[in-house]
Amino acid sequence: MATGDAADAELPEGFTVDKDARYTGTVADYNKWRGFGHITIDQQAVLTQDKVFVHWKNIQTDDRFPRLKEGLQVEFGLFLHMKKSGYPKNVSVKAKTVTLQGGGMVNIQDEMDAETMTFVGAQNLRYTGTIKFFDQMRGFGWVIIDDGFQMEEPVPKEIKVHGTELHTGGKPLRMRIDKLAVEFGIIKNKKGDQYLAYNLTLPGGTPITMETLEHRQPEGGERFTGTVQWWHRWQGWGHILPDNSSALPAVVQQKLAEAAAQAAAKAKEGETKSDDKLLYFRKADCEWNLRPEPGKKVTFTVYTDDKGAGATEVAVVPE
Repeated sequence: MATGDAADAELPEGFTVDKDARYTGTVADYNKWRGFGHITIDQQAVLTQDKVFVHWKNIQTDDRFPRLKEGLQVEFGLFLHMKKSGYPKNVSVKAKTVTLQGGGMVNIQDEMDAETMTFVGAQNLRYTGTIKFFDQMRGFGWVIIDDGFQMEEPVPKEIKVHGTELHTGGKPLRMRIDKLAVEFGIIKNKKGDQYLAYNLTLPGGTPITMETLEHRQPEGGERFTGTVQWWHRWQGWGHILPDNSSALPAVVQQKLAEAAAQAAAKAKEGETKSDDKLLYFRKADCEWNLRPEPGKKVTFTVYTDDKGAGATEVAVVPE
């Protein structure tokens, strides 16, 4: 690739990829904080460039913070990404379902942490406590350590936790957390003058996911279609109007009917009452390349939780 970004390299008209094929390659670069990088593909005759773009959401991993490292040998599929706005306007190829060669999960974080971090006790030593608060918009929070731990170092009662140390099962967690029981390790920062929470999970090592916190229950893997009716850009959530709500699972239909009835009961006198049965969704429920906006046609799967029913795995309707 002579110039530009492999993600934006222009492809010839009519270019196609085999959606089921698997390829091998070596990670050329990866930016942990920005969450993307490039893979040099071994089968270079497949593409018009030697590198392919990879986004963190396409990494298959159990690590708390999906990542790759330069020189890692991986296996992956390819898909065409249709870029409809911005510059340049073209079609690009991206990597999907990235694994280690042979199909193994890309679980490399513990090994990388052992090389770069200073632990209070051993790397696998766990403490318990409570999240005082965690603000996902600011990317950090504070943890109160439970009483009773004997430590050789002067670790304070409250320590900071960065977003990269929340073990969220490889999924973004876009919600504030308060007063949640957790377990974690403790590390020092690079200067050695601050103690921080490390690999923070729910008790027992369970990842902190929206599904767990909200008691989400997936209602089958069938995909449905609908239209984004409303989207709050700054708060990162909105509603989808299903094309055919009667095709949804019975439990989802029931939840939607209950929510519509509650909304109608709360409507003020004189307001127009809508019979629309809408599915709630968040930005974290969307495929990484989806830009939600009213009127956009999407596909999705559904779930139920403590608050009702929602849509997840939201993606643009294929053209």
